[in-house]
Amino acid sequence: MSGDFSQHWRQLDWDHLTLSIYSKTAADVERALSAKKLSLNDFMALLSPAALDYLEPMAQRAQQLTRQRFGNTVSFYAPLYLSNLCANDCTYCGFSMSNHLKRKTLDQEEIKQECQALKKMGYEHILLVTGEHQTKVGMDYFRQHLPAIRTQFSSMMMEVQPLAEEEYRELRTLGLDAVMVYQETYHAPTYERHHLKGKKQDFFWRLATPDRLGRAGIDKIGIGALIGLSREWRTDCYFLAEHLAYLQQTYWQTRYSISFPRLRPCAGGIEPESLMDDAQLVQLICAFRLFAPDVELSLSTRESPFFRDSVVPLAINSVSAGSKTQPGGYANSHADKPTELEQFAPHDNRSPQQVALALEQAGLQPVWKDWDSHLGRSVHRP
Repeated sequence: MSGDFSQHWRQLDWDHLTLSIYSKTAADVERALSAKKLSLNDFMALLSPAALDYLEPMAQRAQQLTRQRFGNTVSFYAPLYLSNLCANDCTYCGFSMSNHLKRKTLDQEEIKQECQALKKMGYEHILLVTGEHQTKVGMDYFRQHLPAIRTQFSSMMMEVQPLAEEEYRELRTLGLDAVMVYQETYHAPTYERHHLKGKKQDFFWRLATPDRLGRAGIDKIGIGALIGLSREWRTDCYFLAEHLAYLQQTYWQTRYSISFPRLRPCAGGIEPESLMDDAQLVQLICAFRLFAPDVELSLSTRESPFFRDSVVPLAINSVSAGSKTQPGGYANSHADKPTELEQFAPHDNRSPQQVALALEQAGLQPVWKDWDSHLGRSVHRP
């Protein structure tokens, strides 16, 4: 497809970039740390093994930049799982069609109950999540349910199957503010190995999704790589930075978000191809903050309470809390076998109030609602 990131992706050589990352020296890292505005080459240095010896100055600068840009605030959001139906077979996901998992799609009343439960928890920003099932949980389902959901919350994000540009334009009129779409891995052979059936096998259709979002005028686009899926997480994350830089230059009016998901246990799950320890994840998060000071960096409940409490004050400005990764998980949180529907097992199972208290004790301000329509962003009401 012409006119999207895939053209740029084809010019990037995975093996050459991997060698370049591992060849970076301490001098390269020091040069990057002294730069006012980092280049992609500087980011590569901060991503390299050589930068692990500079974790403290990286963290200090990342924290300084985060406070300058976002103050002491951390925005809270919650994922709302509408369905775990999926027409794809992916090796790493609990919703994969080959897994013997109880399937459920929420109806109007069940969605209402989930929304009420989330409102009681204090949430104003929600992320709608489904498996990728175009026929049963596609545009007709979204048209039916999104308008009512939108009236309940200040902002509505979505993480569903990649859609066409005109479909994103329509969803925008229904109140959609942001879309999260993760490439999983930018290494095409690895991608092919882990996507066995379904439309998600189309590497380039997924790769061009942020372009369709940008052209459709979606306010915020979230991207990321599933860390551990490929053998070289550093190279995958360098490709992620290339993708971000391309999008920022091409769709400069759009806001962006980066997430850092590490593989978590799930039904039928696989072992990671590469292991990233906690220090390396801190390195990655700080490298992205130095490279993109204005971009939202998000950390989900995939990570442990200790890790989140330690790292959020450094560079993170968006978190989920109290997350349920199965349809009906909030309204029916005390039901028998609540995990039989879930996509993956969260690591941080604290309540939103417990997470908020931990952040307050670290001198940060939890933000449940960070904007209104009268502050400048248009809100599309049904």
